[in-house]
Amino acid sequence: MKPTVRFFQPHDNVSILMRTFSVLILFILTIQVSKAAELDYNLIAEPVVEGTYVFVGSTKYFSKQNGGNIVNTAYIVTNAGVVVIDTGPSYRYGKQMRDYIESTTGLSIIKVFITHHHPDHFLGNQAFNDVPIASLSGVINGIKLQGNAFTDNLYALIGDWMKETEAYIPTEVIVPGKFSIGGHEIEIIALDGHTDSDMVIYDHTTGVLFPGDLVFHNRTPAVANANIQHWLDSISKLQELNYKYMVPGHGAVISDEHAMIQTRDYLSWLHKHLQNALDRGLAMSEALTLELPASFQSLDILHEEYKRAVLQLYPDMEQNYFN
Repeated sequence: MKPTVRFFQPHDNVSILMRTFSVLILFILTIQVSKAAELDYNLIAEPVVEGTYVFVGSTKYFSKQNGGNIVNTAYIVTNAGVVVIDTGPSYRYGKQMRDYIESTTGLSIIKVFITHHHPDHFLGNQAFNDVPIASLSGVINGIKLQGNAFTDNLYALIGDWMKETEAYIPTEVIVPGKFSIGGHEIEIIALDGHTDSDMVIYDHTTGVLFPGDLVFHNRTPAVANANIQHWLDSISKLQELNYKYMVPGHGAVISDEHAMIQTRDYLSWLHKHLQNALDRGLAMSEALTLELPASFQSLDILHEEYKRAVLQLYPDMEQNYFN
């Protein structure tokens, strides 16, 4: 008996190609869904007082594991709508933040404040581009000058978390002083030290203080753009305020001066420590290896931030010292 020979017809090839194509599309979609799930910040707001909430970030450094979520962002629910304080490190963060706020409050966002020009505090601005975004003129100038460089740097550090993120500049210049919004008496205070322009927000109605990165809690202060003496002066001014709760730029919410004292003590030590290294004639490479006090060992990422501080501050201090 002769074997039966079957010849493939053109429609057989089409059928095979279609099945292969369908499997490939399904595979790609599965990867995309999985990728999207991996890039979820899983934001959950913690109450500070009634109507005031904070998204507490990690006290580590930027990484692909945390997506750059190392910052505290916050919002105040007022009679007129929601006021947002800082928008996080990426467009993705800002969008997820906005979705959470609107879905849980059922209210519109009426104003966004940006405390300073560092990327973890403003790169979520795009998600609020239909809302007035306000800051001090110095903060806005800082974003104009350094925003794109910050964005590029974060793309390198956290990768896909930054997809579609661009440096979106605040749209409104605000001046220091008190004003009312939705039944809340808000005060804008202009200070500096952590950067050239640091905006503090004080809600007199609830007693909640938002000092931005002028205060770190259980986390080593970052000094990339710092003027330490100005920063110490600003902390002294903050200590004069009669607040009930403080939402620091990084670290847990607190109801006393501990975080301010912690920040002040580290900065005072750092300045004296580096000055002493210069007096001893130490090169930067030697300053990097000096032992750090036991009193600061409880601060998160102490050794990493100390090394960054030496690299950022020591060259200018050396130049000023020998001129």
